[in-house]
Amino acid sequence: MSQSNVVFATPHSTGREALLSTAAEISADFAKRAAELDREGLPPLKEIIRLKNSGLLNALHASQIGGGGLNWVDALKLVRIIARGESSLGQLIGYHFVNSQYIYWAIEDDARAHALGVETVAKNYYWGAAVNPRDPGLELTRRGNTYALNGRKSFSTAAHISDYINANAALDGKIASFAVPTNRPGYVTNDDWDNIGQRLSDSGSVEFRDFPVYEEDFIALPSEPDAPPPVLSTFNTPLIQLVFVNFYLGTAEGALEAALDYVRSTTRPWITSGVGKAADDPYILERVGEFAAALKASVALADSAAQAVEAALSCGREVTARERGEAAAEAYAAKVHATNVSLDITSRVFELTGARSTASHYRFDRFWRNVRTHTLHDPVFYKAKEVGEFVLNGKIPAVSLYS
Repeated sequence: MSQSNVVFATPHSTGREALLSTAAEISADFAKRAAELDREGLPPLKEIIRLKNSGLLNALHASQIGGGGLNWVDALKLVRIIARGESSLGQLIGYHFVNSQYIYWAIEDDARAHALGVETVAKNYYWGAAVNPRDPGLELTRRGNTYALNGRKSFSTAAHISDYINANAALDGKIASFAVPTNRPGYVTNDDWDNIGQRLSDSGSVEFRDFPVYEEDFIALPSEPDAPPPVLSTFNTPLIQLVFVNFYLGTAEGALEAALDYVRSTTRPWITSGVGKAADDPYILERVGEFAAALKASVALADSAAQAVEAALSCGREVTARERGEAAAEAYAAKVHATNVSLDITSRVFELTGARSTASHYRFDRFWRNVRTHTLHDPVFYKAKEVGEFVLNGKIPAVSLYS
């Protein structure tokens, strides 16, 4: 059984500038400890509690219920800022944003969605999910007036730290979607996440052993596996892809900043450079300019894509499949670019810092390991193909949990 790490909300400033400033402060502290945290690779319980106490987890909820009232453009900037300090924590806050907002898109009873949102803000819930479509594994069975959930998910990001999760399971040949707290009996987290990157993402396996599910937990009526979902409920996919974009870019920004600090303080000029310090080496300056320009371009594309998705999302239940698809194509173009830029920069910053910077205690390789691990989540060449289909043939991406 999981242990709840709910921290009740306390008064704090939640305006836009205050939230962005708070994120920058917390990110800077994470950066100081990132190498140690990466080495330990433990579920980031203390770090999530700090994010809760800061008000950042509730940034997207309406100000009328105590949230920050931010839009997605600014929320994704928060993801990028946090990822500069520690990539896994950028991933985790982004996943929480999507999972905690999904209730507003998928629950058709607005009053019920509002009530769950109020509870989320008041109790500072961290939201995770167990919905990986390539790892179905979960089944609901009827037990009188209730249900029992059984099965295993091989990967469940935020397994230990989640207070609430979205999940789906097979039920009588249909797909049931529901939202449940993780402190019920039968929720079992396993300490088997030992990948080379995103080591703090708490992405190990989870098991459900006669986990109780009630009618009031269902997000919508069970549907046929091939039934098209309401368009609004599918915005979780382009938005989670933009979360990927922004924590990739935040990781690359963090890698470049760490490299620049090292160049200023430690790197020695090359013997034939003719300069007295590495920061004046023309080849280092060229590389820095190249990396900075690539990041600025990718960040601009990411923000533009976020604005496109935000605009489509603002149509609410009136949004059309075409409007959603056009916005999604913008997000996927940003995904292709951010993947390439982040992989390139995080692997090449060593060209700035030199051989001594490869010493294991610096753990500068963690930036590349983080983006390399997560960019394999869904193959980027399929995203490029979807963008190509849209640009060349006007075909919007097919709706799935990946597109």
